[in-house]
Amino acid sequence: MPRRSATFVLFSSISLLAQADEVVWLDRFDQEAADVPPPWRVVQLDRKVPPTRYRITLWDGHYAIEASANHSMALLARPVEVDLNRTPVLCWRWRVDAPLVKADMTTKAGDDYAARVYVSFAMPASGLSFVTRTKLRLARSIYGDVVPDAAINYVWDNRYPIGTRKPNAYTDRTRMIVAESGAANAGQWVIARHDVQQDVVAEFGSGQARLIQLAVAADTDNTGESARAGFADFHFVGRNAACFAD
Repeated sequence: MPRRSATFVLFSSISLLAQADEVVWLDRFDQEAADVPPPWRVVQLDRKVPPTRYRITLWDGHYAIEASANHSMALLARPVEVDLNRTPVLCWRWRVDAPLVKADMTTKAGDDYAARVYVSFAMPASGLSFVTRTKLRLARSIYGDVVPDAAINYVWDNRYPIGTRKPNAYTDRTRMIVAESGAANAGQWVIARHDVQQDVVAEFGSGQARLIQLAVAADTDNTGESARAGFADFHFVGRNAACFAD
């Protein structure tokens, strides 16, 4: 093999290994706090509904976001800039005390979750129809700029099996993916792993979607129930890389 070709192969291999080993951490908390520090912020979609409460707590050896909901709803959100072509897989650790009882993701009255991880996207204009753009303008006139072009919710559901995919009961611009279900793993930390890039292509048909925000929530305003959830160790890795458990 000519020297130039050998050098190219060597550096290409090094580059691929670097991408495979790349990890993008969002936050790694190291102390308890009554409020979650910036860039996280509480986002209320409906001011008439009491907000879910968030804090940083040391929970079974992990510093984590603790969400406490009592007939309440608010997102805890932060901006995210991640190159999904390099690190498309989102990893995190979460737990719930118990799944909800009355929730049903197919109805507006049951659109509640003991825990959910909400990723939002900006879509290219070419990927939004006139009807979709009109609906988004209307939604933003009511709720403001917190309404994304598209979103995926990874939820800890109470009844549907892991892998279930459905449109949100309120809007088809948000898709629900059941990442954990039932009470079998309640009361313990569970590691989750999802290919965000593959999911946004599957749900919205666009390989050009740009990830702009990540949010967490414990959501009980529709069913009137109570829930407590924990979230920790959010990070992105390459498709062939392992999540970092510790």
